[in-house]
Amino acid sequence: MYDITIIGGGIVGLATGLKLLDKKPDLKLLIVEKEDRLAAHQTGHNSGVIHSGIYYKPGSLKATNCRNGVASLLTFCDEHEIAYELCGKVIVATSEEELPRLDDLFERGKANGVPDLEMIDQDRLAEIEPHAAGLRALYSPATGIIDFTAVTLAYGKEIERRGGNIVLNSKVTNIIITAEECTIETASGDYQSLKIINCAGLYCDKIAGLGDAEPDLKIVPFRGEYYELRSESYHLVKNLIYPVPDPRFPFLGVHYTRGINGDVEAGPNAVLAFAREGYKKSTINIAELFETITYPAFWKMAMPFMSLGMGEMYRSYWKPAFVRALQRLIPEITSADLKPGGAGVRAQALYKNGELSDDFAIVQTDKMINILNAPSPAATASLEIGQSIAELALD
Repeated sequence: MYDITIIGGGIVGLATGLKLLDKKPDLKLLIVEKEDRLAAHQTGHNSGVIHSGIYYKPGSLKATNCRNGVASLLTFCDEHEIAYELCGKVIVATSEEELPRLDDLFERGKANGVPDLEMIDQDRLAEIEPHAAGLRALYSPATGIIDFTAVTLAYGKEIERRGGNIVLNSKVTNIIITAEECTIETASGDYQSLKIINCAGLYCDKIAGLGDAEPDLKIVPFRGEYYELRSESYHLVKNLIYPVPDPRFPFLGVHYTRGINGDVEAGPNAVLAFAREGYKKSTINIAELFETITYPAFWKMAMPFMSLGMGEMYRSYWKPAFVRALQRLIPEITSADLKPGGAGVRAQALYKNGELSDDFAIVQTDKMINILNAPSPAATASLEIGQSIAELALD
């Protein structure tokens, strides 16, 4: 019998396990993961950015957890010798209509306590990113890069060192809840636990439904596709170059990200994935796609974004269109500078009323705590989110 079982071996699940053991070292803890490794999905497919907290509504869970989370993350990395770099980031306005939105981001970042945030002109932008073009830019030297898979694996090693158990290849097939205990039926066997914490990411709503929760949302998967710069073109991007986000669209837009290993990604776009783990255009899960397109809230959400969504789909299939979007930030980028890269799938929570969840969403029942929306900056804020969940569980 375990005290608490965490379902999901991504960065939030592992951070939660670590914080539970911080608070109660003798806790009997189990983490079950359906894949043969940790960080197999959202954690292992993100762009590896340590966010500084510019974008988020002041006072939101995203904002407060992000700023506190950066400090906790960097402390952990220093203690465990995990490489990271606070390399800085520019958010570039390329048209007059973007300038007021850039000003708003500056004020939001200051309200969130982002350190050393600076509005810069074209000359200063040229010093920081010589190949970027824009009218003005917001410079955040506190933004960084890291390998979040390495962080997750380090969380896992620390959990096991403290006596926690991690079981891989253990897809959850059913949950039986009684007044006394929970039985988690998995591909590797059945486990008994007093409580469950659901950190199942792309399948968090499904796991919640197996338990005692009735969430008023579904996960809709959006794929983000990247190109990579060829090594001879790395000089075009020194660190991180982002556009001013379009307020009509719930994603940040295509951008440039230097990785901790020196490679440079360009993207992502944002298109509906035809499977929850649909990392390729050719991956289609008929049942999951049918569930998405027959969910009435999907069409309530999609209709206002239809033209934007079609543009994203067009760029997905037509490289020259993707290149044109990238040229807004670096005009000299050409198709020859790019090679196919990877992709990630974002688990976007969509409420029944058609609204996208814009913040972390945690639903607690008698025996379960369900993390039903943990988008960016969840990796950056993982230890702070884990701390909050651990407090809920032990209370």
